[in-house]
Amino acid sequence: MKRPEQIVIIGFGPVAASLIEGLLPSAAAGDCELTVISAEEHLAYNRVMLAELAIGAAQFEHLLMVDAPRLVNAGVKLRLGAQATGVDRARRRVLIRGQEPVSYDRLVFATGARAMIPTLNGLNFDPHADAELPEGVFALRTMHDAQKLRSALAAERRVLILGGGILGIEAALAIAAAGGSPTLVHHGAAPLGRVVDADGGALLTRCLKQAGVEVISGVKATGIIKDEHGFNALATSTHGQIPGGALLISTGVRARTELAEGCGLAVGRGIKTNQFLCADTEQRIYALGDCAEVDGQPPVGLLAPGWAQASWLAQHLSTDAELPAPDFSASDVLMLKGQGIEVAAAGDISAGFWDSPELQATMFADPATGRYLKIVTDNDVVTGFLSIGLPQTSAELILAYERGSALPQDRSTLLRLDDPAVDPASSVPSDEDQLCRCSGATYGQVTHSVSEGCTTVAQVGESCRAGTGCGGCKSKIEELLKKAPALA
Repeated sequence: MKRPEQIVIIGFGPVAASLIEGLLPSAAAGDCELTVISAEEHLAYNRVMLAELAIGAAQFEHLLMVDAPRLVNAGVKLRLGAQATGVDRARRRVLIRGQEPVSYDRLVFATGARAMIPTLNGLNFDPHADAELPEGVFALRTMHDAQKLRSALAAERRVLILGGGILGIEAALAIAAAGGSPTLVHHGAAPLGRVVDADGGALLTRCLKQAGVEVISGVKATGIIKDEHGFNALATSTHGQIPGGALLISTGVRARTELAEGCGLAVGRGIKTNQFLCADTEQRIYALGDCAEVDGQPPVGLLAPGWAQASWLAQHLSTDAELPAPDFSASDVLMLKGQGIEVAAAGDISAGFWDSPELQATMFADPATGRYLKIVTDNDVVTGFLSIGLPQTSAELILAYERGSALPQDRSTLLRLDDPAVDPASSVPSDEDQLCRCSGATYGQVTHSVSEGCTTVAQVGESCRAGTGCGGCKSKIEELLKKAPALA
């Protein structure tokens, strides 16, 4: 009788949870035995929703991404609160601090990423370890971080958010929604500086201020100031000392690669793998998600490609048959929603009106109502766009951008989609278009889930994972649920 294959997974985040879900049938059939090693004591949870957890808008059980009894019934061995310290590739075993080593036939690194801590005076910077941050200074990557933010809000402290990317903005908006006092501090001319132009950035800054977020741009941070209670102020060379009762660092993430590097695997921006997620020549070790540099491509930091990798790897580890080469490409569409702010952007919008005969730039601005649009097309095909305050127009542009379809010659017709007097039904997605950008679930998959009897967003999520990521697609799922009788 064939011995079950021993599969060990290091890490227990959303991508690891998806991989485990895909392997459960094999585990339940006795074809493999799964062991999960996680430094955190919690079951896998959705880190995207930590800000909502901190402000009390979500409960922890709503963030959980696995059902513990199902895992136990399938024989999955959970080593929670266990710190993997090394991998002995010669003996094929994972070393764990204070515990017996775990043997493997196949090993999967799903170690994710840690917050990137800037080199500021007063912070313990180490690119290869979790920094020990002073009291009142934290990132927002773990449950422990969410608890720190909740404590700061309960004490009614002014919270500084260092970093003008989308995660920093979303955290600031969540704090403002909870009645807190967030201050977004960043070095660029405007938040989201990599995707907005000057006019769009100015409008976004104003929208954030109207939503209750103070914005301080052009800041060069140099260090932190502490008193007997912990963090007291952010020191800068441009704006003096910016006082605050807490500092939330949102300056990017770095792949956790130290375990892989310590056992001789190649690392760069992540653990280097081929296109089949394999990180060694013996085809025993794999990496996926935020810790993996797949086929030369840097980790993208999004759930959708990570879940696609997990789905493919689960199939690969469950069968001896040769599978087609996977496609883990991810959309570069950026979306921001919160406190009445709607932003969508993709591609390159740097082209001006007269830069090139092949490129056409189209702009619309209505600052009084918080609306702005810039589109760049090449022979009528969208190569980049920025849309603020125009949700229906954004939806149409996203579909056109990802399909590579041509826009109407009269671009002004797009703006009519956001006219309250006009029925937006002209923007009809196909079954193949993505509805959930986190899971990759399509409109067709969600429609099928609804037709099979799902009546709530949670049930749809259990069926096809739509709505289980950032939550930005829940309103679209609710629309399909309302149309359920017609679909039936």
